[in-house]
Amino acid sequence: MDRLEAMSILIAAVESGSFSAASRKLNIPLPTVSRKVAELEEHLKTRLVTRSTRKLTLTDAGAAYLSACKVILEYVDDAESQVSGEFIAPRGELLLTAPIVFGRLHLLSVVNTFLDDYPDINVRMMLSDRTVNLAEDHVDMAIRLGNLPDSSVIATRVGSVRRVICGSPDYFKVNGIPKSPADLADLTCVTFEALASGLSWTFPTRGRSNAQPVRPRCRLNINTAESAIDAAVAGIGVTHVLSYQVAQYVAKGKLQVVLEDFEPEPVPVHLMHAAQGKLPLKMRRFLDFAAPRLRKSLLADEAALANGTELAKKRLKDKPKGKVKQKPAAA
Repeated sequence: MDRLEAMSILIAAVESGSFSAASRKLNIPLPTVSRKVAELEEHLKTRLVTRSTRKLTLTDAGAAYLSACKVILEYVDDAESQVSGEFIAPRGELLLTAPIVFGRLHLLSVVNTFLDDYPDINVRMMLSDRTVNLAEDHVDMAIRLGNLPDSSVIATRVGSVRRVICGSPDYFKVNGIPKSPADLADLTCVTFEALASGLSWTFPTRGRSNAQPVRPRCRLNINTAESAIDAAVAGIGVTHVLSYQVAQYVAKGKLQVVLEDFEPEPVPVHLMHAAQGKLPLKMRRFLDFAAPRLRKSLLADEAALANGTELAKKRLKDKPKGKVKQKPAAA
């Protein structure tokens, strides 16, 4: 019996939740998965998992053994990496993760150039808006937006982004530009569930230590930033997203940022990796390559936002002030 292989199959089965899911994940026959785990139990002379029709449950012995298996396999991977030369030359596979829109707008172009410069490194990108656990998902490096309470990671700050309120100039032409968060009650809004603010938008309140939430009148609630932005461009209402997601729309005059004086503190952006000893060269090279380019890209976003906002203000300067009331909905 290949015990390392059996350990890997056991881990895959438990993490996937069933033998059949592990079979699909590892691309091996279901009977092989079941047999390998059974051989491991026979070798140890103890039951590791309790099988049911829906899921696997670890026994107490199985939980302790699974934890040891992960440590053993990590040591084996480290040893093989050193022998294969990851600490001698930049080579191997680099697993990166980032939020979906950030990955597409900022990280992908950096990765494309990096691949040209380092032909012996392959990159696997996992774009997801969920917070990925670097150790559990075996991720090498991640882009993380927000504060970093986890002290087990090493982070390099590459910039910051803002939470902005924006809508199309045509929408504001008809409905007026809000001067304070309270004015949002007179507007229709597109809410983006994945943003931390969700259905309540929070604004710092001058002279108070706590921030005040505002619940907008929602016409459309959607779960992706890109769709929320498309709806705002189409004039459905104003939306609350992150600045990098709309920078190019603002620069082109398709969206206009409002209520800038009421924005919360900017959100930090970090390029991070799990705390460990000596970094493999593939990670060190990517960190040194990507960090300055991401900083430059985020600064370009801020410049695009500033230029677009300034142009919008100039367009409004010679127009009559005052709000145009919304037309009542047709019966």
